[in-house]
Amino acid sequence: MNKITTLTLGVIFLTMGFAFAQQTPSTSQTTAQPIQVGNKICPVSGGPVAGSMGDKPVQYVYKGKIYNLCCPGCLEEFKKNPEKYSKIAEDEAASKK
Repeated sequence: MNKITTLTLGVIFLTMGFAFAQQTPSTSQTTAQPIQVGNKICPVSGGPVAGSMGDKPVQYVYKGKIYNLCCPGCLEEFKKNPEKYSKIAEDEAASKK
């Protein structure tokens, strides 16, 4: 009887330890908020990201940065080649500083 009780308690404590370990986020699991690149020109179309009717830009997060695009069509094109378009957007934003 003593062995069964000890074994049962061991399993319970092991399970509880695993559950607590799963609930505690590690530093590597926490993510930082995305950073706004601040581009005013759509890197895909070359037009302004906010339309003349006051439309808000379409935003897309890529590698922790928020890129502004003019429309959903440009978003789909951006996703096909994000390295190319993210560089264009970053270069445009940097030239305005």
